[in-house]
Amino acid sequence: MKKLSQIAMVLTCAAGIGITSNAAALDGQALFLDPTKGGCSACHGKDAKTPIMPSYPKLAGQNADYAFNQMKDIQSGKRNNGMTAAMKGITHLTTDEEKRAIAEWLSTQ
Repeated sequence: MKKLSQIAMVLTCAAGIGITSNAAALDGQALFLDPTKGGCSACHGKDAKTPIMPSYPKLAGQNADYAFNQMKDIQSGKRNNGMTAAMKGITHLTTDEEKRAIAEWLSTQ
């Protein structure tokens, strides 16, 4: 019985590592550039520092939690000002996990 318990624990840990690895494997920069995921770079610039219009925010260096929450609030309609109407239509193209990966990448720029 003890052996069976140990095997179950190893499998549980391995499954947890697999889930974490999949989440960590998401490439925030690739998602930011991907037009099928909203194409953030089309407006905010490929480097997230050079938006196409001065009124569009520079996203590079934003706190990851702040950026993630802004994306979520725009998607839900909680944030509804400025250019959010344009973004609301595209935020549904990414999952929460992808939004998190983008936010993490932005925070490193």
